[in-house]
Amino acid sequence: MELLAKTTQIDFIGKRKIALVFSIILLIASIYSLTTNSLNFGIDFSGGTKVELFYPEEVSVIGIREVMASGGVSDAVVQHFGTKQDVLIRVPLTEQTSDDKVSTRIVDLLAASEIGSGEVRSVEFVGPTFGRELFEKGILALIYALIGVMIYVAFRFEWKFSLGSVAALIHDVLITVGVFSILQFEFTLPVLAALLAVIGYSLNDTIVVFDRIRENFRKVRDTATDDVMNISINQTLPRTILTSLTTLLVLIALYFFGGEALGGFALTLIIGVLIGTYSSIFVASPTVLALGAKAEDLIVEVVDKEGADLPDIP
Repeated sequence: MELLAKTTQIDFIGKRKIALVFSIILLIASIYSLTTNSLNFGIDFSGGTKVELFYPEEVSVIGIREVMASGGVSDAVVQHFGTKQDVLIRVPLTEQTSDDKVSTRIVDLLAASEIGSGEVRSVEFVGPTFGRELFEKGILALIYALIGVMIYVAFRFEWKFSLGSVAALIHDVLITVGVFSILQFEFTLPVLAALLAVIGYSLNDTIVVFDRIRENFRKVRDTATDDVMNISINQTLPRTILTSLTTLLVLIALYFFGGEALGGFALTLIIGVLIGTYSSIFVASPTVLALGAKAEDLIVEVVDKEGADLPDIP
């Protein structure tokens, strides 16, 4: 077949059952961990105090942690924020740190030490109610994004493709969040923002494959649907691999050199890109195939108007 002349011939659709088992295992592990271990919520959602400090010279976060521990704030999270001179101190909400005076206590402890208090750039106190509302609004944003994707794909393609794309996106989000739950990585507002970016990246990859499937449906109407999907995935495979690799290179650099504050954001995108690339090949198209999609679903038949073949009347 001429469509296969210059492309790889990997039987992705033929391996969909193996991929299904793999995805089910990942989803079960993710859902089980989310229901038993939940997420390790950061201060953005659980509540607490954030203090950003600037020092004229490089400062050791280990030394600041020791000062915090000696002053009774042993659960403080201290990390560099951008440079070695910028420090971010986060204190989770507990019975001893349940008010907005914690920041004053932190500054006083540092001022009394050899390290000094530095320049206070910003202070933020997040109450438990606000954190819970923020998390709920974030979840609603994810749900609205999925609904918007479903409507968009349904109008652009067909409802079977819409369900296939949403199934792939839910698959990606659940597994990405599941990894954070299993490994107990901190779940913060930047991580939630990265999840929305994962939805956009995965959808873009899926739409490219769907576009090629639609084009090939119109070119080879007498070919079986699974063969057309295989051809389409193989044709878009170089683009998928190139896009994923270049994106991962940037994200890996951001993860290792972007500082601890951007670590969660970059890690979420790294996991999301890997899972999103996998799902655009092994989840989205096989789901559409399982729903019974065929060439007729995407081909608009041209209907001749009544009387179009009659001669013109002078």
